[in-house]
Amino acid sequence: MRKNHHPSINLLGNRQGNIFEKFIDWALTIGRLVVILTEVIALSAFIYRFTLDRELIDLHSKIKQETAIVGYLKSREEIYRNLQDRLSVASEFSESGGKKNKIFNDIIELATGGMTFNELVLSENFVKIDANFQYISSLTNFVNSLKNYPAIESVSINKIGNKLSNSLITASITVNLK
Repeated sequence: MRKNHHPSINLLGNRQGNIFEKFIDWALTIGRLVVILTEVIALSAFIYRFTLDRELIDLHSKIKQETAIVGYLKSREEIYRNLQDRLSVASEFSESGGKKNKIFNDIIELATGGMTFNELVLSENFVKIDANFQYISSLTNFVNSLKNYPAIESVSINKIGNKLSNSLITASITVNLK
């Protein structure tokens, strides 16, 4: 008699299956891995989308806050810019006024004895002088001094006259500034 012999059923078949079975087994294994990897990537993208949405909402609320702050400070900004513009203009006038003041004082200092000013007009680009001279040498010295002054580009005598009543020479001089 035989010992307990149980019948066996081999569902796996031969371990040395043919190439087609091995290929199918390999393809199914790789296919499962590709599906799992694709699902992981899709799930990661889905979760990342939620983080991006949260950041977008935070940025929108921050923009609203910043807009409110800018709106609140708008009037102060306009006041500040107006003040800056006025300070800039004042600075320009201060510089040009200082230059004009120096030129004005220097021209007065160039006046020699025997000379009196009737009119002295100082503008941005020129100086107009109407003066009386007792001597022709005073006029010559004054014009030469003006020509040698560094801030003066050119000197022109527009009109020379002689007052017989008090023997004064009147001259109208225009000086172009650099």
